[in-house]
Amino acid sequence: MREETLGIGELARLTGVPVRTIRFYCDEGIIASVRSTGNHRRFDGAAVERLALIRRLRGLGLGLASIAQVLTGERSIADAVSAERAALDERLAELAWRRASLRAVEEAGPGERTGRLELLAAVEDAGAARERLLRFWRQQMVSPVSDGVYAAFLSMAVPQPPADPTPLQVVAYAELVHLAGDRSLTSGLRARALANARTIGDEDTLMHGVGEAVTLAAPCVLAGDPPREGPELDRFVAAHATVRRSIDTPAFRRELLGRVAADRDPRVRRYWRLVGEVSGERATIGTMLAWLTDSLERSVTP
Repeated sequence: MREETLGIGELARLTGVPVRTIRFYCDEGIIASVRSTGNHRRFDGAAVERLALIRRLRGLGLGLASIAQVLTGERSIADAVSAERAALDERLAELAWRRASLRAVEEAGPGERTGRLELLAAVEDAGAARERLLRFWRQQMVSPVSDGVYAAFLSMAVPQPPADPTPLQVVAYAELVHLAGDRSLTSGLRARALANARTIGDEDTLMHGVGEAVTLAAPCVLAGDPPREGPELDRFVAAHATVRRSIDTPAFRRELLGRVAADRDPRVRRYWRLVGEVSGERATIGTMLAWLTDSLERSVTP
């Protein structure tokens, strides 16, 4: 056995791994050994390459549990390294968010520093903050819609926290969470949603129609055109008229202006401007809806 195997000291010299570390790996079941007649650990030649692989993977930051899975064949090296990289990306994003938050407080004036500290406390965990925004909008969507429409709207209404945010983006995200916690705003939007649910026949059709109106309005908003009547507003009104089994008349437009009053709330408009600050969009869906509702108001105002 002695001629065909290596003692622990010899294995340590060949690999550069300390004896105590090799013993630890043995106790953890990562390196296999046999006992000699004198009850000393003995290792086969494969242990040299096995320890070399362990050293390389440890050098990349992989934990022993992941390394053990690689050694047993439960996981490929590529999969283990990919998982470690993903975990590192997540950690780096957390650190970047924290750094931006600290800078946001640091750069605040003395008079606003305390308020900013309180505001940022709500977004210490970016993932949890995003979940609060998702919950806010889910509460407003009381009418049944298709999964595709549902997911598309949430993706536009709830921006992903930037992986490497600026201090202003962190502050904007914190303000979004603050607005989502405004009970009077939440109750008003939900009341509007419940009222619409009683009069709208097909929410999917409405959202598709409004989406077409938004697409038409986008160039106007980006160009800085003032609200006005035109094909953009006509499509917006037609979408609402269709699902309410009505037609576009001056009377219907006046009624519709009351129904979309919640979208004209300054807090809602502030929400969408903040979404743009976080996402970098020049015009969010909410900004374009605001342009359409302002155009609607102009169309019914003498």
